[in-house]
Amino acid sequence: MELVVTDLAVQRGGLTVLSLTYAAHADGLKAVLSVRENLEFWAAIHGVGGVREAMARMNLAELADRRAANLSAGQKRRLGLARLLVTGRPIWVLDEPTVSLDVASVALFAGVVRDHLASGGMALLATHIDLGLPEARVLDLAPFKAARPMVVAGGGFDDDSAGAFA
Repeated sequence: MELVVTDLAVQRGGLTVLSLTYAAHADGLKAVLSVRENLEFWAAIHGVGGVREAMARMNLAELADRRAANLSAGQKRRLGLARLLVTGRPIWVLDEPTVSLDVASVALFAGVVRDHLASGGMALLATHIDLGLPEARVLDLAPFKAARPMVVAGGGFDDDSAGAFA
């Protein structure tokens, strides 16, 4: 496989860094902007439209004119996830995307992910909940869990003479 590095992107095969988008605990919102304005901002950055559809898909249409600063934690999370829909990126890398979402919003988001996958997109998600995506492959990291630290006499990590981890 050939690796090509340019000023704009790193390319390996037919995939470039510009093919992916990342979302984590910070929602990437501008507090002074409305829901609509936040999505318009990100759509302009990525040169993509679909703001109205993104708001509808993440159940934000009724909140379109509300400032992000005045949203609940779940509403902010839905807005942050709606950004994915206006990036035009086929690969989504998501760290705990369902934090602060209620059950209905998790189901809504799972539907968005399912549609993204069905349209040829990819998603890599780190999550503690089952999104109900039977087509997804799961990487269980439990076998790689770190061993408990050992406490040395006097409070270090090499001696468990106190039996703290027995």
